[in-house]
Amino acid sequence: MPSESILTNKHIILGVTGSIAAYKACALASQLTQHGALVDVIMTEAATRFVLPLVFQSLTGRLAYTTMWQTDTSGGLGTHIAHVGLGHGADLLLIAPITANTMARIAYGLADDLLSVTTLAANCPILVAPAMDVGMYENPTTQANIDILRARGVHFAGPGIGRMASGLEGLGRFIDSEEIVGHCRRVLGMSGPLAGRRVVITAGPTREPLDPVRYLTNYSSGKQGFAIAQAAVDAGAEVTLIAGPVSLPAPIGALRVDVTDTRSMRDAVLAHATGDAPADALIMAAAVADFRPAEMANHKIKKKREQAPAPIDLIENPDILYEVSQQAHRPTVAVGFAAESDDLIAHAQEKLARKKLNLIVANDITAGDAGFAVDTNRVVFITPKEVDELPLMSKEAVAKCIVDWVAKKLGSPQNSGR
Repeated sequence: MPSESILTNKHIILGVTGSIAAYKACALASQLTQHGALVDVIMTEAATRFVLPLVFQSLTGRLAYTTMWQTDTSGGLGTHIAHVGLGHGADLLLIAPITANTMARIAYGLADDLLSVTTLAANCPILVAPAMDVGMYENPTTQANIDILRARGVHFAGPGIGRMASGLEGLGRFIDSEEIVGHCRRVLGMSGPLAGRRVVITAGPTREPLDPVRYLTNYSSGKQGFAIAQAAVDAGAEVTLIAGPVSLPAPIGALRVDVTDTRSMRDAVLAHATGDAPADALIMAAAVADFRPAEMANHKIKKKREQAPAPIDLIENPDILYEVSQQAHRPTVAVGFAAESDDLIAHAQEKLARKKLNLIVANDITAGDAGFAVDTNRVVFITPKEVDELPLMSKEAVAKCIVDWVAKKLGSPQNSGR
């Protein structure tokens, strides 16, 4: 079960139209419900030819509406004007999948079924996920309708490129439900406390090459940094995620910059967080390698019998946060991490002062339920004035605490002086 997120207790209307991809909307409805959203499904008559309303009712625990004329509890409305309540009471109207036909109908304001009427009545953000054959999607009429909807502020999730039901391949494929959930989070967070703010976040390990096949690294999974990036997107920030070599998917809405070693991460941080237009906040969650081999061997280092292995000379890597602190134009708020195995508070306070940080998030890597490669963390927030020990919680919850702290520290964009 996902932990509490921006979707929790949000009222989402899920419109399902007559595409073969309608069956995929079942997984989408389930995922949204698991995130704590209250999902009311509106199906077009064509959609009911692909999936029974009972399926959605079973997955969401709520009614699936199919008509505005039948006023009962078997797919109709309580009254003939209940669509107004549906549209006005929602936090998000999501139409997934949306066909070329339905896009055309809402682009030109047709309102003769429950979904189109609710769309006209809605005063919440609208997000659509197209699904149609490549020829239909690329048709100039469809593209013109897409332009009309975009101009009116409708948000789009996809489509993707892939194989269609026709057997053709191209643009028009319904994207995965997890991606659509990410778009829901992005749209719902657009007016959050970090709206108008630019936040740079680092995540994951760095790798320092020893020879063409080996490297020095650490156990960082990147989970905490990626969770912070998601929390920042949820809060409405413009997020740049500078990621070491991890296989995690970036949150929808974040700009991902992939790096490998510490020096390339340093260059990326300086480029995106400092300069004439510095970021509002830098959150350095990456577990950066402190040392690297003095030289990288051009060929694989061979094991030789009856001969001791050659020693490896190490040199210090750049201290990225310290270099940021020395820039003339640097982020308003800088947050660092301290992963320590002893003297946690003392070591963290020393880093806080030397690197001129506003906050350092310290954690004991010897704890079995926190730190690397687990889904929970136990951290201490340390500022120049206080030490606040947080209880064990999910990394998503820790991420939200960090982002909430940054948002409070920055205040409203109008008062930032930028």
